[in-house]
Amino acid sequence: MNKILFKVGLVISLIVSNNFIVAQVPLKERQALEELHALTSGSSWINKWDLNETVSSWYGVQVREGHVVSINLHHNGLAGELPDNFKDLPYLEELNLAFNQLKGKLPPSLFKNSRLQVVRLEMNSLSGTLPKVYASESQLRKLSLFNNQLEGEIPSEIAHAKALKSLNLSSNFLIGSLPESLSGLTQLEHLELFGNKLSGEIKLELGNMVNLKELVLSYNSFEGKLPSSTANLEHLELVQLQGNNFSSIRALRYSKSEGLATFDSDDLIMNSQFKDKSGFRNTRMADTKFEDSEN
Repeated sequence: MNKILFKVGLVISLIVSNNFIVAQVPLKERQALEELHALTSGSSWINKWDLNETVSSWYGVQVREGHVVSINLHHNGLAGELPDNFKDLPYLEELNLAFNQLKGKLPPSLFKNSRLQVVRLEMNSLSGTLPKVYASESQLRKLSLFNNQLEGEIPSEIAHAKALKSLNLSSNFLIGSLPESLSGLTQLEHLELFGNKLSGEIKLELGNMVNLKELVLSYNSFEGKLPSSTANLEHLELVQLQGNNFSSIRALRYSKSEGLATFDSDDLIMNSQFKDKSGFRNTRMADTKFEDSEN
């Protein structure tokens, strides 16, 4: 009888222990989240955390196999600076802190995480420059930083994130020319750089971005000719080039894309020709670039 009771007790103990392990995360991961909470006015968030509860119960935090894999605090009243402690969240795959009141510089440690797939920090007041160090074998697929106060040049090292499908740096204060290394982002589908202070000729081979669907370069100071390889982009759906100093964008006349739905440029003849050819709709930038969406 005692043996039976001992075995039952052991089983119950194992079940409780396993549940505890699943509910908890390593101390460093918990402390990293607590620092984020403290530095971004956690007590004033819209959806608050009860720091006495387990991490898996905290709003916007997803835990998988005992590790923090996602932080989604989109539009949640965060105000302050981000901590540079993302090395303590080595399993993080998604960070969505868009539509808050964050300021200060981008934490360099954030981009050294090879597991990170999605970074959304748009519609904040982040400043400083873009980081130059990206994880080797980076899995980063989406980087959205539009409508901040970022400055300086786009670092060539961003091309190390070869898995990138969406890069949106619109509405910042970025300067300089586009790094030629960006042509190595062959998985890229969305390149959006609207409303910066970028300039010079575009020397990178846009045609190497064979999966590109959206090319948004409008309202910068680009000049010269679009690379002839641009005509090879077969999947273009949206092109916006207006507000620049291009001497020629005629490479797009020979575009192989059959799905082009939006085309805006300063070349009124080409605008008219594309419109007559495919009947695409007018610009959708004002409707969607700053859409408050969690997706």
